[in-house]
Amino acid sequence: MAMNAYSRIKSASLASSSPRCVLGSGQYLDGRHLQSEMKLLSSRNRYAPVTGGSNYIDLVLSSGFLAFANHSGFLSAVEDAGLKVAGIMGTSAGALAGSLYCAGYTPRQVASELSRDAPIKLLNPSHAPWKGGLLSLDPVVERLRGLLPATFEELEKEFAVGVVDAQGRHILIDKGPLPEAVAASAAIPLIFQGVHIPGYGQQNPFKDGGVVDRVGLKAWRDRRRSQLASAGRQHEGGRLPPCLVHVIKRSSPFSGQDSVGATGEANVTVVHSPKSGVNFFSLGDFEQDMAKAARRTKLQVETLKTGSKLQPKGIDRKQLALTSQSSH
Repeated sequence: MAMNAYSRIKSASLASSSPRCVLGSGQYLDGRHLQSEMKLLSSRNRYAPVTGGSNYIDLVLSSGFLAFANHSGFLSAVEDAGLKVAGIMGTSAGALAGSLYCAGYTPRQVASELSRDAPIKLLNPSHAPWKGGLLSLDPVVERLRGLLPATFEELEKEFAVGVVDAQGRHILIDKGPLPEAVAASAAIPLIFQGVHIPGYGQQNPFKDGGVVDRVGLKAWRDRRRSQLASAGRQHEGGRLPPCLVHVIKRSSPFSGQDSVGATGEANVTVVHSPKSGVNFFSLGDFEQDMAKAARRTKLQVETLKTGSKLQPKGIDRKQLALTSQSSH
């Protein structure tokens, strides 16, 4: 895989030949300061597609029990069509797949990482099951630390996860420690212990956002509206990017709401996939499930790309005239 921004920063800061990096102006920065500067630049560049009014789309990946193959296939169809992705909102399985994609992994690499081991190999018995979960996600956090940058700010694309805090409130997290937040979004109550995210104080521990909202579309779009307002574009005809939502059929009747239509959001296209049907001991026929998800997504992706007659009502055709050049 080509080095993403985070990998290049990490390599520079760990270079043994010199503890400092030279800038074009002749100034020197040690690895720590270089990383800080690059994080700032990355953060600015990630917001540019939306606040700058370019033709990008957002992706929203719902929760779905171990639905890694479905989400990988969805991402594959999006990338094959050459759509430019501004940002991703993910919950539970969607958070795991979305975080890797935003870190620079291709859909095939996302699939490879998420199918590398049977899930049971990454789970430990909880030392305190009476606190709300039989299993611990500590090994998952450790695995993610090896795959992802340390913080949201270092990702190549905007990203947020849906979680539920200790008070039972559904919130988006898009700043600070990344591996812990992604794991927290997958912490199904009673099965997993909640995950503590450094810096979030009494809101800890966090659990699966799908308990309240399996999709998180409304929260993500509200975040986008705040960005446009902060950039002063709400009075300049600034509009939210079109959004392609992947909803996995619920596996539990106790999960949160997942009706995209009930949000009242416009410029949204939904792809529905069946529940995964897998378990902690086997992810089933991953390749076949991934291919099926890609085929389901292809028609809707082409609709977004070309603005065909199948285009959902209310979507602006000019806004959907996206380029065919891939963002990767």
